[in-house]
Amino acid sequence: SGLIGRSWAMVFAAGGFKVKLYDIAQQQLTSALENICKQMKEMEKSGILKGSLSAEQQLALISVCTDLKAAVEGATFIQECTPENLELKKKIFSQLDLIVGDNVILSSSTSCLLPSKLFTGLKHVKQCIVSHPVNPPYFVPLVEIVPHPETDPSTTERTYDLMKKIGQSPVKLSREIEGFVLNRLQYAVISEAWRLVGEGIISPTDLDLVMSDGLGMRYAFIGPLETMHLNAEGISNYCERYAEGMRLVLNTFGPVPEFSGEIVQKVNQAMSEKIPVVPKVLDARRKWRDECLTGLAKLKTQMKSD
Repeated sequence: SGLIGRSWAMVFAAGGFKVKLYDIAQQQLTSALENICKQMKEMEKSGILKGSLSAEQQLALISVCTDLKAAVEGATFIQECTPENLELKKKIFSQLDLIVGDNVILSSSTSCLLPSKLFTGLKHVKQCIVSHPVNPPYFVPLVEIVPHPETDPSTTERTYDLMKKIGQSPVKLSREIEGFVLNRLQYAVISEAWRLVGEGIISPTDLDLVMSDGLGMRYAFIGPLETMHLNAEGISNYCERYAEGMRLVLNTFGPVPEFSGEIVQKVNQAMSEKIPVVPKVLDARRKWRDECLTGLAKLKTQMKSD
């Protein structure tokens, strides 16, 4: 019932599903419910609450439980949101494996642990899948659906359909790969950003501006492949025009950064001057970010309907 678990609970409730939020500590669940209630009422007031139900109706769909067996009774879909620790996640799934039936889907929110490391050896491995959300899931709809080599295709399809039904934007990976897709793309950008700042080519704040007021403007609506397609007379024409230049630039990329030492201090200083590392300030900035994401989501919905 941490940040990701609370967000998932809100997403499922917005889709009209009954949700049972499980944790080992009652106090953790109590504060999670209070947080969910506060968020939902604030969003309803601002007109940005997801789904067709009122905040009160959605809250009525969410209950809490400290007993794992009772929590999963009657469930059709279980979304695990424990910390990113392989042994802890394996322990939870081995416990679930003993108490679930043959129809429930066992899904993990992991952002980097491979399904083969999480689910291999489980009796219900065919029902296991990774559904990796983007933080915060309530405001960013993408979900990466990553199967275990033994996952039944029907598990993938059912998970995909459920995510569509609750208003998320699921994508299916044909097989597992380190970092899945979102983080592979994200790390490629972070890696080059780190090198450019480390080599003194650009300041950390200007680097972020290149993305927020440059690439990010179009990437909010179209991806890199469609960008290529539209920046020339189709993909083939783009490759004819720019392939040589791209290869020339890509060959100048350096090794994978260590993400340590002086560059950490340099980037940290710049980011801390902009946003001091104080809980109150960080929370306010996160709230601003979420409001921006909500506004963007509204605009994207409007643009699609137009």
